[in-house]
Amino acid sequence: MNLIDKVKGLLHSLKKYWRNPPEGRFVPFREIASIAVGGMGVKFIVYCVSNMIISIGNVLIGNTIGIKPSAMYVIYIISILSGFPLTALRANMIDNTRSMKGKYLPYILKMGIPSVLLGIGFIWAPYEQMSMAVKCATVLLFNIGFQFFYNFYNDAYESLINVVSPNTIERTDIYAVRSVIENFSPSIAGIFLPIAARIITGNNTLYDLRVYRVLFPPMLIVGFAVSMLVYVNANERIVQPKSRIIQVRFADAFRAVARNKYFWIISLAGWIGFLEGSFAQILGWMYNYQKVCSAGQYSLITAIYGNASLWPNLFGPALIRKYGKKKILIISNLLNIFLIALMIPVIRIQGPSAIWLLLACLFANGLITALGHFIGPSLNADIRDYQQYITGERIDGMFAAVGLIGNVITLATSSVLPAIYEKAGLNETTAAALGFTSGNVYDVLYNHTYFTHICTVLIVASIVGATLNVIPFFFYNLSEAKQKAMVNVLRIRAAFEDYGNGTVDESGLSEALEIIKEAEEYSGTEPVNESHFKGKERKAAREKNEKIEISSLVLAELGKFDTPEGIAALQRAQAIYDSGLEGFDKHLSYDIGAAKALPKSTPEEKKIRADAVRETREAVLSLKARKKYYPGGLTEFDMSQLNDLFEKRDANDIAIAETLGKMKDARTSKNSAELAGLKSALAGLRTEKKNIDTLIKKNTTDYSIYTRAAKPYLNAKKLLDESRNYAKAIESVNSMK
Repeated sequence: MNLIDKVKGLLHSLKKYWRNPPEGRFVPFREIASIAVGGMGVKFIVYCVSNMIISIGNVLIGNTIGIKPSAMYVIYIISILSGFPLTALRANMIDNTRSMKGKYLPYILKMGIPSVLLGIGFIWAPYEQMSMAVKCATVLLFNIGFQFFYNFYNDAYESLINVVSPNTIERTDIYAVRSVIENFSPSIAGIFLPIAARIITGNNTLYDLRVYRVLFPPMLIVGFAVSMLVYVNANERIVQPKSRIIQVRFADAFRAVARNKYFWIISLAGWIGFLEGSFAQILGWMYNYQKVCSAGQYSLITAIYGNASLWPNLFGPALIRKYGKKKILIISNLLNIFLIALMIPVIRIQGPSAIWLLLACLFANGLITALGHFIGPSLNADIRDYQQYITGERIDGMFAAVGLIGNVITLATSSVLPAIYEKAGLNETTAAALGFTSGNVYDVLYNHTYFTHICTVLIVASIVGATLNVIPFFFYNLSEAKQKAMVNVLRIRAAFEDYGNGTVDESGLSEALEIIKEAEEYSGTEPVNESHFKGKERKAAREKNEKIEISSLVLAELGKFDTPEGIAALQRAQAIYDSGLEGFDKHLSYDIGAAKALPKSTPEEKKIRADAVRETREAVLSLKARKKYYPGGLTEFDMSQLNDLFEKRDANDIAIAETLGKMKDARTSKNSAELAGLKSALAGLRTEKKNIDTLIKKNTTDYSIYTRAAKPYLNAKKLLDESRNYAKAIESVNSMK
């Protein structure tokens, strides 16, 4: 097939699947295009605000605004600490969001506006007229705002990939397309920043505040406008029952995520590899302090370096299909160690060739690092699927809250890099000894000997960080086949629960039937040795092995109530349920010590012990809640009022959207009378929405208290309902065969 035929085929596919996705996929090409192009807008905001976020080595705050490393470290710690309650609030808001737009999309609008306003305010603050203390306070206050609004905005966009499709391969493909297009934003900014600096300041320095005041505000405003393509056209597709109302208590969600072993593996890699990026500032330092190239050359260098992140998006999906995420992560991290080490002889070279050789090392490193970053979102989406699989609830937001543990670790380790800077010679004493009197310790880098020494130390630190970073990935075993199996199980659970509640559609049950039929078809089939085959035959063998692995997990799910453990769990659940809200506590144990004393020598014993500890802890929390909130006895919560409120809010959202559309038409036709009436109607609808939201908040709080107090009883009821739903649905499925 020649190039023209390939282009024609691509155009045909784009037209065919523009509004409806291909078979086996969930996302049409129009939506993918909106996410990718809208992502360019998001990345303009990310590029600007990330320069304003306090971090050790931040050049805008350190070199440009003039806050020295020791002071920056202090306000950095305060900023991180302020993020703890804000992150927990953000997580709770996401997990308990019930909106027609989904979990994340509403916040791309709601958090984007304050993020842009904070960014413009930060860059235009009059730092030239401030003392060091006032500078620090100003930067800190803006960063506390960024901790909530900007992090919420960025997290909403980045997390959208987790829920845009339940298919891990499709998510990877969408992320690849998105990354190729959205990364034009930082590339464009990186190219024009040095050129703009030359025009604005008359020299090559990037450390002049005027440069950022001219460029950043329009980038922020245009970025937000373009990002609205994501808000308007994207959709979330979480696999969960239509009939389920999610109400997640913070403490329960926190404990649930704590059970996710894959979350800890990925988190640990980042926590212990914190020094890996220590070399990040060397390229900018070489340009600004060693004067080895012109502004135009540096623009070209940054453009080439930024281009390194493009290529993994093109070949990454194919590599994942062939080798799997785990192998790629381990190999890329090992290569990264070697490539970082190559920088040590390069920085010793004086003259123009040094920066080009450094670019070669950095480009190769960036290529490998970008491949790991490319896989990251897919990994995070997979571990959220795993979380839903093991707990039954979708609690994406709480991962950020549990990640606060990482912030504590970061606080403990964040002093390491400033200490390295200080010990390596980036300090006031060295600057004074070298004759620099400006008060800016970074002037030390004008001296080639100290530049070489400091950069060498940072590169060695990066090698240590990269080595530690790779170790946890050897323990990651969530394969692509297992992820597909988990999603199939989630589909079955959702279809069966909806079927039992009378809300399932034919497509949902038919999909469950197809999953079950395929699982039964491959039941008892032995895997084949893929190495015995080549080409298409090897691909077919791999697909067969994958279906065999999926079938075992699906059939285990279907038969879980027929095992001795399942039967025993149902019997206990029946006893708790039969005792009712007034008497279920007589079947509970409140002795956590006894549960922890259970044997844990085998995997089976460990699971029994873990379940006993969890159930006992839930019983203790239930008892406390009953004593505090229901001293006169536990009464059942009436869900009908909460359901009615959600339906009213959905109807209100539709009415507001329709009114805004009519107002647009009225402005176009210049019908002032109609426009005035619509404005009045809109004000009434927004007041109604505010009142509904107030009632929803009160009712969801009451429901949260009730679910805490009645947790063991509700768990028993849920298990019994699930067992009956499975029996009814399987009977229906068998009759359809």
